[in-house]
Amino acid sequence: MFFEKKIMEMNSQEFKFFQHFLSQNCGIILSDTKHYLVKNRLSSLLASFNLSSYQDLILLLKQNPGSKVAVAVIDAMTTNETYWFRDENQFKDLSDTLLPLLAQKRSSLRIWSAACSTGQEPYSISMCIDDYVNRTGKSLNARIVGTDISDTVLAQAKNAVYTESALLRGIDSERKQRYFNAVEGGYKLKSQIGSRVDFQCLNLLRSFNSMGRFDIIFCRNVLIYFSDEVKHDILTRMLALLEPDGLLYLSSTEQMPVGVNGFVTVRDQRSRYYKKNSS
Repeated sequence: MFFEKKIMEMNSQEFKFFQHFLSQNCGIILSDTKHYLVKNRLSSLLASFNLSSYQDLILLLKQNPGSKVAVAVIDAMTTNETYWFRDENQFKDLSDTLLPLLAQKRSSLRIWSAACSTGQEPYSISMCIDDYVNRTGKSLNARIVGTDISDTVLAQAKNAVYTESALLRGIDSERKQRYFNAVEGGYKLKSQIGSRVDFQCLNLLRSFNSMGRFDIIFCRNVLIYFSDEVKHDILTRMLALLEPDGLLYLSSTEQMPVGVNGFVTVRDQRSRYYKKNSS
């Protein structure tokens, strides 16, 4: 007989605590309508840490705000939806227009993929660079840094082994054959793509000045979870890391927030990006 797993109830005071905790620690803003979502996602943590109630979980977070329990809560509540060449037109313009343009001006490139999840975005960028090099016969020294708040997804990104179903989300048969080898458990990304990419854990609410400077920053589908104040702060700090005339990509459905100065909107053949205003 099938028994549905019972999810423990979470009272309004407990929900308010998690709302505040997530806002302060990773910038996620949850409306009051997300009560069930929080309860559902955090319920499995009770068993994982041998806890009998959400109040026990809250007590642990208060006692050890930087502990593995806190990391687990953030992991559970972070949405890691991603796929290959997401917003395909942006990658087409990167490959066809921006890489040739930047390669004329710079001997090397540094690209940052913020909130990179399990690695599809930075690896897609690396594939664009590989396509450019093979198409033009020109060398291009490029380094890509992928960051995320979750150590769990970063471990998957570093491992670079993907299931068949994961590849179906954006990888055609030609790229599959060209860039992956079949291994136990799925398909392993070839080193010619993976070797350009480095990963590190980073909370966008904290300082990222130590990361150095970048020619292009991809910050897509993450700012939607933040308040306007946090969006403004993150983008202003990203602007400071961009080289003169450096470029920023938001997703195709996102707009530059009102009040963020220093960027000029550029419309390419198929997509839109933002250029640092060096004037």
